[in-house]
Amino acid sequence: QVQLVESGGGFVQPGDSLRLSCAASGGIFSRYGFGWFRQGPGKEREFVAGITWSRSTRYADSVKGRFTISRDNAKNTVYLQMNSLKPEDTAAYYCAADQGIIYSSLSSDTQYDYWGQGTHVTVSS
Repeated sequence: QVQLVESGGGFVQPGDSLRLSCAASGGIFSRYGFGWFRQGPGKEREFVAGITWSRSTRYADSVKGRFTISRDNAKNTVYLQMNSLKPEDTAAYYCAADQGIIYSSLSSDTQYDYWGQGTHVTVSS
C-alpha cells in the first residue's frame, strides 16, 4: 500500500511560480511512475504531467514549457514546478502512483492505483 501526500499549494498571482511536492511512502519508490492531475471548479479531472520510473516525462499541451515534473528517489518525492501560472491553472492538484506504468499510459488516470488527497492552487489577481 502506497501513501501519497501532496503539499505546496496556495494562492498566487498570475505569472507567479509554485512547486508542488508529493511525498510517497509504503512502497519501493524507484519502481513507481507518478502523475499529476488536476480538477478545476466545475471541470473534470485532467492530466497535467507524468514521469516514469526511468524518468521519461510527459505533459499536457496546456502546461508544456511552463511546468516541470521531476523526482528525487533519495527523498521519495515527486515535484511539479509550475511557472508562469495562469488563472486557468486554478484547481485541486492530485498526485498519483502506479508501479511500472509505461510512458504511453502516463496520461490515463485509470492506470494509477494510488492517489493523494490533493492540494489546492488558486491563481488570481
